[in-house]
Amino acid sequence: MATDFTRTRAMFHLPDGVIYLDGNSLGPLPMAAAERVQSCIEGEWGEMLITAWNRAGWMNKPRALGDRIGRLIGAEPGSVVLGDTLSIKVYQALASALDLRPDRKVILSDTGNFPSDLYMAEGLTRTLGEGYALCTVAPEAVEDAITPDIAVLMLTEVDYRTGRKHDMKRLIEKAHAAGALVVWDLAHSAGAIEVDLAGADADFAVGCTYKYLNSGPGGPAFIYVAPRLAENVQPALSGWLGHDAPFAFDLDYRPGAGIERMRVGTPPVLQLAALEASLDIWDRVAMADIRARSIELSEAFIKGVEAACPALTLASPRDPLQRGSQVSFAHAQGYAIMQALIARGVIGDFRAPDILRFGFTPLYTTMEDVSGAVAILKEIMDNALWDRPEYKTRARVT
Repeated sequence: MATDFTRTRAMFHLPDGVIYLDGNSLGPLPMAAAERVQSCIEGEWGEMLITAWNRAGWMNKPRALGDRIGRLIGAEPGSVVLGDTLSIKVYQALASALDLRPDRKVILSDTGNFPSDLYMAEGLTRTLGEGYALCTVAPEAVEDAITPDIAVLMLTEVDYRTGRKHDMKRLIEKAHAAGALVVWDLAHSAGAIEVDLAGADADFAVGCTYKYLNSGPGGPAFIYVAPRLAENVQPALSGWLGHDAPFAFDLDYRPGAGIERMRVGTPPVLQLAALEASLDIWDRVAMADIRARSIELSEAFIKGVEAACPALTLASPRDPLQRGSQVSFAHAQGYAIMQALIARGVIGDFRAPDILRFGFTPLYTTMEDVSGAVAILKEIMDNALWDRPEYKTRARVT
């Protein structure tokens, strides 16, 4: 049965008068989330106190919800776990991959990667010393840069600025042929496009849940380790909850079985409750339907903007199969234009140096949203409504 997007839209709180095109940065509030979190606070934390770790199943949530996310990214059962932040999960995956290739010391990434991922890689190479290095090339040059000296290829599948999409299966095949492992960041993929980690023979993947998966600000990250590697991975961040028997209180670390060893800190129980409410919506959804509707929405937006706003330049790939579920346009006054849009109820975001970024999230975005956003953007551009001092003052978050 086809996904009913009218029904899924009704499951989100969307403020009146707002066209929300920034779910690729922060998903909106699922209607059931507040009640679910309140129930967790009052009925579990309030009434069960510490016994809720067992009675309410708090300790098992990271694995249980990991499997539900796993369905959306083509992961094998028992190969995904939740917890901590995306940067921590990047560090974990990258350190583990390097440890599995002790005879190599080069991490390859691209200049379009999310800077935080590159920062984590740089920090890890400094910690390891002894010749470890991060090498970056242009996104389109990645495939040719995969050589036998590469230990790990670390990429974000969908570029956060432009939406440009890497060919996961092709690059994994090339990396494996060269003897390298691959770490994928799925921050702009999970819940946005079809992903098949098992089918692509992926090694490691990480991602966040507060974007397309709607777990709320600061929602926990997830990590995937291929089952063929899981028992050989030695976590660099050997946290208490990754221990084989946390409550044995051994002084020496002994890694847990499989993906359990990639747990680090205490699970964020309230945030997991919010995520659980969102995943109840995702359980009704087919990713093929999501992808098809996303392309319809983004194609209509591009056509509308290019006809109405010729001063804006498309910065995303024109071929919808080569981009994720976002569209970016470039303009020298991109920041001010975006602020003018937000002031008029169209919420996207800005990415330096000149990118206006718009996310298309079929669970709640409609064709009416697309046409309404285009009309408001046209009015702003035709009348230079962006050219006001208050729209040019940079806020801390853009």
